[in-house]
Amino acid sequence: MSMKKLKTLATVVAALGAVVAAPAHAGKTLDAVKARGQVVCGVNTGLAGFSAADSNGKWAGLDVDVCRAVAAAVLGDGEKVKYVPLNAQARFTALQSGEVDVLSRNTTFTLTRDASLGLSQTAVTYYDGQGFMVPVKSKLKSAKQLKGQTVCVQSGTTTEKNLTDFSKANALNIKPIVFEKLEAAEGAYFSGRCVAYTTDASGLASTRNKVAKNPADHIILPELISKEPLGPMVRRGDDEWTAIVKWTVYGLLEAEEAGITAANVDDLKTSSQDPVVGRLLGSKEDTGKLLGLDKEWLARAVKTTGNYGEIFERNVGPKSALQLPRGLNNLWNKGGVQYAPPVR
Repeated sequence: MSMKKLKTLATVVAALGAVVAAPAHAGKTLDAVKARGQVVCGVNTGLAGFSAADSNGKWAGLDVDVCRAVAAAVLGDGEKVKYVPLNAQARFTALQSGEVDVLSRNTTFTLTRDASLGLSQTAVTYYDGQGFMVPVKSKLKSAKQLKGQTVCVQSGTTTEKNLTDFSKANALNIKPIVFEKLEAAEGAYFSGRCVAYTTDASGLASTRNKVAKNPADHIILPELISKEPLGPMVRRGDDEWTAIVKWTVYGLLEAEEAGITAANVDDLKTSSQDPVVGRLLGSKEDTGKLLGLDKEWLARAVKTTGNYGEIFERNVGPKSALQLPRGLNNLWNKGGVQYAPPVR
């Protein structure tokens, strides 16, 4: 090969390298968030453990913490979030129309939602499955004993279709009683209008804890009839914002794996010689520039919410009011399926 061709090839390779390593260009959502000084986050109207407001209007929950972590990464302050409570029917329209920047509302990832709504799925924050709750006095022990029975369910959800599929597959002739609002479906079940209530198992635990006069009077049947990977969604077409939301979740998982917590993040930022820790916290590498952020984006997120394990434990884990086992949501190296691509 001639010297001229070698120089040309070297120029092309160098240019490609520059493209690969180039900082991200700020997308329109990131620009809008920065100009507004606030992340607008669509959440559930009230699902304990995931997103619910207390009597003072302060929001808390696993889905809420995702929004707080994103705000900390982008704006430097996890409190710079405006929460927009959305029911199941309104959630996708609110995101499509630009009313919210991110939908963090116990929403199942499916092919239809990812491919046909003009929205993008990001990262799974909770692996769930649909179940059934019944009164203890019903003496039902299995979902397959619901033949011909009434089941309360919310419309506009994957739950409604899963119930129909389960009924047909097992020839149960279940009679769904459908409600537009979550509160109406819960109220009908607790008033005795339905033999059972169905939604994601995490939602059943939340409802039992929050709404039942005596939670011990209700049991969640052992079967899960579906896969329900839940996580935040964003509008399609803004790759930079998609990457920020996705990698914030991945970063919280990576932080747990690396032993970085809200309590030790500041110390590790200056004292750790571990290259993985240094990369995550920005003390040895700057991954933020690839996202259009600064080098301490993830350190701020972890300091605000704790790592993924801390978020889980505080909101829904065995020591919380919901008392949900970590189960599938454990890290991959601890028997679960939570596995984040490396932040590097």
